[in-house]
Amino acid sequence: MRVRIGIDVGGTFTKAVVLDDATHEIRGKAAVLTTHDAPEGVARGVVEVLRRSLAGFGVDPGAVAFLAHSTTQATNALLEGDVAPVGILGMGTGALEGFLARRGTAVDALELGPGRRLQTFHAFLDRRSASADRVRAAIGGLLGQGAKVIVASEAFGVDDAEQERRVLQTAAELGVPATGGHEISKLYGLTVRTRSAVINASILPKMMETADMTESSIRAAGITAPLMIMRGDGGVMDAAEMRRRPVLTMLSGPAASVAGALMHLRVSDGVFFEVGGTSTNVGVIRHGRPTLKYVELGGHRTNVHSLDVRVLGVAGGSLVRLSGRDIADVGPRSAHIAGLPYSAFADPAEVRDAELVLLSPRPGDPDDYVAVRAGGKLFALTTTCAANALGLTSPGAYAHGRPESARRALAPLAARLHRSIEAAAEGVLETAARKVVPLVEALLAEYGLDRGQVVLVGGGGGAAALIPFTARLLGLPYRIAEHAEVISSIGVALAMVQDVVERVVPSPRPEDLAAIKQEARASVLRLGAQPETVEVYVEVDAPRQRVRATALGATELRARDLRETVSEAEARAVAAGSLAPGHSAPALAARTSGLYVFTATRQERWLKLFTRTRRPLRVVDRSGFIKLRKGGGLARPGMASDALRLLRAVWEETTHYSGDSVVFPEIFLGFGEHLLDLSGLPSLAQAEAVASGELAGLGPEDAVVVIGVPRSL
Repeated sequence: MRVRIGIDVGGTFTKAVVLDDATHEIRGKAAVLTTHDAPEGVARGVVEVLRRSLAGFGVDPGAVAFLAHSTTQATNALLEGDVAPVGILGMGTGALEGFLARRGTAVDALELGPGRRLQTFHAFLDRRSASADRVRAAIGGLLGQGAKVIVASEAFGVDDAEQERRVLQTAAELGVPATGGHEISKLYGLTVRTRSAVINASILPKMMETADMTESSIRAAGITAPLMIMRGDGGVMDAAEMRRRPVLTMLSGPAASVAGALMHLRVSDGVFFEVGGTSTNVGVIRHGRPTLKYVELGGHRTNVHSLDVRVLGVAGGSLVRLSGRDIADVGPRSAHIAGLPYSAFADPAEVRDAELVLLSPRPGDPDDYVAVRAGGKLFALTTTCAANALGLTSPGAYAHGRPESARRALAPLAARLHRSIEAAAEGVLETAARKVVPLVEALLAEYGLDRGQVVLVGGGGGAAALIPFTARLLGLPYRIAEHAEVISSIGVALAMVQDVVERVVPSPRPEDLAAIKQEARASVLRLGAQPETVEVYVEVDAPRQRVRATALGATELRARDLRETVSEAEARAVAAGSLAPGHSAPALAARTSGLYVFTATRQERWLKLFTRTRRPLRVVDRSGFIKLRKGGGLARPGMASDALRLLRAVWEETTHYSGDSVVFPEIFLGFGEHLLDLSGLPSLAQAEAVASGELAGLGPEDAVVVIGVPRSL
């Protein structure tokens, strides 16, 4: 049996899962404490949990088809100031350009935290006189000032990176780690590009050491599969690429949980929560893809992408706080920080005759946090305890404890509040959920998500303690992930190779879009993706004159995806299951060789006086995954030879005109098992250009479908 192994490095535990490569079923789980303080850092925990996985589940090292891990090493190095001083060699040409380039590359020391700084040194060369000897002398001067790594950054280096490459080659000859600005970003903006390269260079020594140790241990274990490392944008890259661009692994832990929701739970549109003990990571999945943002460090923006994951200080282990006879808050301190066991996991006899206690979890904290004392021992009262008391956890779930113990521990709190135990538990969970609601509402508005199509998905060990009440307050459906406690490890095991290419292109022409798309595709192929699995999404940010191409692909043909095929009836059942009660049975509107498109209807009262018809739309792929869910839209079937005409017709029919305002629609092109999202393109001509490139490989009679979804004015 071939297996996939995913390892997630968390703040407390490093967890591994072993998946059957063909079915993606879990064959085993293992966990060790995260080795923050080991000489090898978190890499020791990665190796240890891998060793346990191989030995504990009888895995032949030669049967490992895919191995990947997330890492906190880059983030921790920056937070803790464990970075190397950076020497910046700036370059430019001419008087004005040279002046601006000198100033733009002179990045000051970066504040990483109280008392922690990333030290920088700066030198500048005129490109016209940057001979090999001058470059070598400039690098020597920077090293003499105290630099341990080098950054080469040239004005317009994104257009011609030859000089930056020469600097990198010279640094390599001197045995000095180095980064070129063009390696991290292809965007103009010399200062931000240089800053991004400086951050990358500063963690090169630490990350290279970690990669070497981890990879050598894996090879010694007999595993020949490439070692992949999770990126902060939700994809993976190989160890060689990590040695070149380690900054891309920042925030890879939160990214792993969203990848789990996307690849394992097959979420197409929703808000995903990874609920830990102390904090909760919240991310958005839209059109089957996670949302991205730029990483900021010390208040400074970089050109490094990560998933847009927000962190809340409330989770499964959050402690209750009191104000008189009312619940004042839940969190941010947790049972883990206070060093207290959960009352819900204690033997009922241990919490007999419990008494309420107020305490400070840490010195300097308010003394209004609640615990109970029983038999001379303190127990925490947490959101997980409240969920167990109400019977919201299921046997076998990570958060499931002993409801009787939880009820006994909550009894003194209920007495203080003059409520029943059930009402006290509900008060705890509602208070916690109300801290989550504003963030979810903000994300729904920010990303234009249709409330009627969104589902809340809970992962992490504390999901059952937080998600049900949050969903109740929001009036949204929810589900708790199977194997919620290891969803991040599953996400790592199933993650795909990914890269993002972004360029400044004013008024991009069709050939510009085709070129950046090809560049992104070539990048993931170079990183090991199989050509048949690669998909590229292109977005145009017209106000900022930026074009972004995101390419992703698998390192092998996924046996599971090629094996499973649902019938039309099974696909219709999947679509029906995603619709709220009151809708008509889904009708097949279009079909390709790998996609089913269904529409349904529902009559609704509007303003209590009028009746309007909703026509939700679902696209289901051949494995039974809903690739697109919309509250309304237009689907037109056809053949590849007629696809561009259909595209123009649907674009026009779903475009809104109101006075001087024009609002273009969301547009999707379906063919085979692919659903191409053209919604990020601001003009029909650009949408046609991208679509033409995809249609080129189809036969004229191959089935296609064009979907248009009107946007609100």
